[in-house]
Amino acid sequence: MTVTILRLGHRVFRDQRMSTHVFLVARAMGVVNGFYSGERDTGLEQSTKRIATEFGGTFTVEHVKNPIRFIKDWKGEIVHLTVYGLPVEQVAKTVSTKDLLVVVGGEKVQPEVYQLATKNIAVTSQPHSEVGALSLFLYLTLGKRSLQTSFSNAKRKIIPQERGKKIDHDKGARV
Repeated sequence: MTVTILRLGHRVFRDQRMSTHVFLVARAMGVVNGFYSGERDTGLEQSTKRIATEFGGTFTVEHVKNPIRFIKDWKGEIVHLTVYGLPVEQVAKTVSTKDLLVVVGGEKVQPEVYQLATKNIAVTSQPHSEVGALSLFLYLTLGKRSLQTSFSNAKRKIIPQERGKKIDHDKGARV
């Protein structure tokens, strides 16, 4: 499955951490492509590139000027994560396993996005974090493998432990 993330309406001052976390979660769960619209943010691009360089993977982030055109040109399924959609637990397993675009909102989402999406999916019918919605959606769609991502090109590896922090700095460590 090729999963691509499109983050809508990024605002540098307001959304810097949130957009970064959207892409970090996507990368950690096996997604390799991220795109965003709104304000161009080279800091966002450099930050995610640095994480991929250090912890592995080939994740890339690119800015798109026209997200509606990007969505219209997509050749595959389009899932829009929104609190106004159908319940994720009912819909996640029906999502295509090929060429999936996951649209994650930011500022007010244009009504056209709802129409262009193959599926509008909600994690709950309550306000919530797009990072949380993306995490849960990817887990329910990709299954356990989304939590077992490893990267052969990692320069650093986080070593799981009950307390404290430990990082293996060996080049080529498996994450």
